Amino acid sequence: MRLFALRGASSVEANTPEAIVGATDTLMREIMERNGVGPDDVVSCIFTLTEDLDAQFPAVAARNLGFGKVPLLCAREIPVPGALPSVIRVLIHYHAPEDHEARHVYLGAAKALRLDLEGAQ
Repeated sequence: MRLFALRGASSVEANTPEAIVGATDTLMREIMERNGVGPDDVVSCIFTLTEDLDAQFPAVAARNLGFGKVPLLCAREIPVPGALPSVIRVLIHYHAPEDHEARHVYLGAAKALRLDLEGAQ
């Protein structure tokens, strides 16, 4: 086993607790499915939100998915002019077999953030 890191992002339709938790839940489930990992494999998660999202912490969704013993951190994304709004991003550190290949996940409008990964979407 070795330590890996992967990125993911998803757009959020509204600045409501339900929308933030729902988008984060979908993103985390897709990351776990594509990478064959679960909460017991994860070392830590760092979530960021764009300035327009402040109705809920995305970590709430991770806790609901069984990440209760995983250190989770939520932070504000740098407000770069012209950046895509209403986006949750995550950086996940996890253990997997040596031959594992991290599969990054970008959903919704956030796919535009990593067009180079479109084939993996």
